[in-house]
Amino acid sequence: MLSRTVVTLFLLSVFCLAKNDPQNESIIDDEPCSNSEDERKHLYTDPDGLKDSSQTCSDAVNRKPRKGYEEGHLMSSFEDWSFAKDQVLLKTFPIDRVKKNFVREVRNAVFSEVEPTPFKTRVKLVAASDEVLQEILDLHPDVVESEMFQAFVSGNTILYGSTPLSHRYGGHQFGSWAGQLGDGRAVMLGEYVNRKGERWELQLKGSGLTPYSRRGDGRAVLRSSVREFLCSEAMYHLGIPTSRAATLIVSDDTVIRDQFYNGHPKKERSAIVLRLAKSWFRIGSLEILATNKETDLLKQLVDFIIKQYFTDIYETLNDGDRYLTFFSDVISQTAGMIALWQSVGFAHGVCNTDNFSLLSITIDYGPFGFMDSYNPEFIPNTSDDTGMYSYENQPDVGLFNLDKLREALSPLLTEQQRFQMMKILELYPDIYKTKYMDILRRKMGLLGEEEDDGMIAAVLFKMMADTKADFTMTFRQLSELSLDQLENATIPSHLWAIRTLQPHEYFTRWLKIYAQRLRLHEEDCDEDRKARMDATNPRYVLRNWMAELAIRKAEKDDFSEVKLLLKVLQNPYVKQDEAEDQRYGSPPPQWAEKLRVSCSS
Repeated sequence: MLSRTVVTLFLLSVFCLAKNDPQNESIIDDEPCSNSEDERKHLYTDPDGLKDSSQTCSDAVNRKPRKGYEEGHLMSSFEDWSFAKDQVLLKTFPIDRVKKNFVREVRNAVFSEVEPTPFKTRVKLVAASDEVLQEILDLHPDVVESEMFQAFVSGNTILYGSTPLSHRYGGHQFGSWAGQLGDGRAVMLGEYVNRKGERWELQLKGSGLTPYSRRGDGRAVLRSSVREFLCSEAMYHLGIPTSRAATLIVSDDTVIRDQFYNGHPKKERSAIVLRLAKSWFRIGSLEILATNKETDLLKQLVDFIIKQYFTDIYETLNDGDRYLTFFSDVISQTAGMIALWQSVGFAHGVCNTDNFSLLSITIDYGPFGFMDSYNPEFIPNTSDDTGMYSYENQPDVGLFNLDKLREALSPLLTEQQRFQMMKILELYPDIYKTKYMDILRRKMGLLGEEEDDGMIAAVLFKMMADTKADFTMTFRQLSELSLDQLENATIPSHLWAIRTLQPHEYFTRWLKIYAQRLRLHEEDCDEDRKARMDATNPRYVLRNWMAELAIRKAEKDDFSEVKLLLKVLQNPYVKQDEAEDQRYGSPPPQWAEKLRVSCSS
């Protein structure tokens, strides 16, 4: 039994196929969207009520560029803000020659020009990340109250310097090649360079039909948008590479969704998230070009990615060695990202190659989940019938996806380089194991490295699985036990997660072995160990039941829980009175076990 646990921790397997396509919507709408000026005259909600805005697309396009500002100052007027004059993606890559917006196969292009589809009803900005506004967008938080800003983040107006684009990519979904996918409900508004010199790509998710919408309508619903907004920021503050979320906009427009694909469609409100990343390129960005034998464009894209985001590689190596070293870096960074996912009990839910970033950041939050009770077979996505993307399978899914990246890069390589790339890929399991064990040692407060550390962790996971102990709070509360308490198996009553482990036959013996391992470093003390562990083990994660409470209130136009969760999750390692009042650090409610999340969004 223990040997199975050790294997599960490091080298997980089994790949199967699933018929579900997580990008598809239940509604069928292949009609081109209209982007006339008249449709861009909408109502905007501000704290004082509804206001009628006559701002149009062409009005906005003619706005002046932003003024200069002193280092460290934030712009208090959105009129002073604009995209970078140098739109690198637009300048670098071929754009789809067809300008009309209808669903189609696209060839010999990386992007299509697509304007967001305006909402037909009022829109309301219901949540914003002040940190993203200030630290990334150089905006004072008060800017969110302006009509122009709300029009911008809802897709109801286009700013100066913006040529909105949707990205063409393909991907392997549930192990099978799915062909052309692309941004089916996302539009990149433009690139912004902030006062730190960082270049960010701003994207609206849920902004309407694009050439890549397939059978969907390009909209996103309130429930999925709340989850993406909150999880993007939660993951960042957990220290996990991720896209970011700036704002959440809700409209009174409705769409039809069959949430669990069980023949019970219903109307749901539309919403939009303004999300940001240094790049939205993913493994599927290269796959579509390699599969369609668009080799010149493939080389152009790979060279751009290396030059833009892997500068050291570009400046010091030639083409062939660049590609090998780039692949090696992506392997290492992807292994590190997945190790971090595993360390906080996070399951992405839809680990397709079109959802795996080439910068190894977490993107495309859909049917994700943070485990409550520890269960290696945890499957957050009810659409994942076979459990292909379960929690325990994620490390191996990473290997599968990286192999597809290898295949996509192959047309650019010589035979010798292809062989070398295979050898590089074989290093992934050991890289992942090393990164994951480093994190586990920190989670358990262990200093240095000892041969038995993996077994100590494996037995702990075995006990947690058998007793259904809470994943997050077991590690968090482990820090509160002194060495004396560990050696005497004295567990205070308030440590509810640790007490769940007590009936297990291995528990008392494991405590003693764990304590002996800690005592190998006499210079360490309980206080220092607790500080280290509390800085590694969060007290709060975005559990599904917490998100569900926020969604239920939001559906009644009460966004207080969304705002509270955003505040709490921005400091997940610090105990907070407001969070404790909401029982975020307590055992999950019984009804949480029955929650279901699907690909429908």
